[in-house]
Amino acid sequence: MAGGKYMMDNDLSRFIDLAKELGACDAKIIAPGTIKTAAWVRMKCMYGCKHRKVHCCPPNTPTPKETQEIIDCYKTALLIHCKDKDPSETVLKLERAIFLAGFYKVIGYGCGACMLCKTCNDEKCANSKDARPSMEACGIDVYETVRTNGFPIEVVKDRKSNGNYYGLLLIE
Repeated sequence: MAGGKYMMDNDLSRFIDLAKELGACDAKIIAPGTIKTAAWVRMKCMYGCKHRKVHCCPPNTPTPKETQEIIDCYKTALLIHCKDKDPSETVLKLERAIFLAGFYKVIGYGCGACMLCKTCNDEKCANSKDARPSMEACGIDVYETVRTNGFPIEVVKDRKSNGNYYGLLLIE
C-alpha cells in the first residue's frame, strides 16, 4: 500500500510543475482535511459583494455543508498560489489536464466572481463549460485554509496593494 501512495504523490507532483508553467508562483498537494468551510464565508460572499447575481455566486453555489460533503469525497487536493493574478484560468487548464491523466473526479474552484461574460445571463450560464465557482462562494474559508497550508495571505487594503490569490482542485 505504501508503494501505491508514493506512486500517487509522485504522479501528482507533475501537476505542481504544470501549475507553475501555467502562471502560478507556487502550488502544493494538501490533505482535504485542511480545507476549512464555514457558514459565515458564504454569507459574507452573498451580501458583501456586488456580483451576487452571477451564476457562480451564492445562492447558486453549494452551501458550506454541501461543499464539506464534496470535500469529504476526496483524498487529495492541489492548492495553487498566484501573485497579482486571478488563478481561475490556471485552475480550468489544470482541471482538464488532471482529468485527462485519469483523475475523473477532479473539480476546481477559482477565485472571486466569474468574469467570463460582461453581463450574466439571467436564464442559463452562457459559459457553463468554463465557469467555476470560487472557494469563498462555496463557503471555503480561504484565509484559514491557505494559512493552515503554509501560504501567505493578507487582507488587500486597496487596489494598489499586491495580492495573493488562490485556486483549489480536489483530486481523486
